Amino acid sequence: MTAYVVIIRNKTVEPKHFEKYFQLAPLAPAQKASFVAKNSEFEVLEGPPAETAVILSFPSMEDARAWYRSDEYQAAVAHRLKAADYRTLLIDGQINLPGA
Repeated sequence: MTAYVVIIRNKTVEPKHFEKYFQLAPLAPAQKASFVAKNSEFEVLEGPPAETAVILSFPSMEDARAWYRSDEYQAAVAHRLKAADYRTLLIDGQINLPGA
């Protein structure tokens, strides 16, 4: 089942760290990933403000976890989290209706 990783940047705090993140992030094993949306126009309809959002699609939850937890991506994440405050979600693309 398709899985999605949603990365929401809440607030930038140390932008100098983005440079290292953008150097390291492409080294992560993302051959099974594809962008659904990347820094596209968006509108926060509920919840706290956000600066930007990225949505990645993976064939499965396991593939998404493997990418996110890879040593290569975790090395990049360390810099991303120094650069800004983020929320990152992993969502199974399955639709489960309450009471069904």
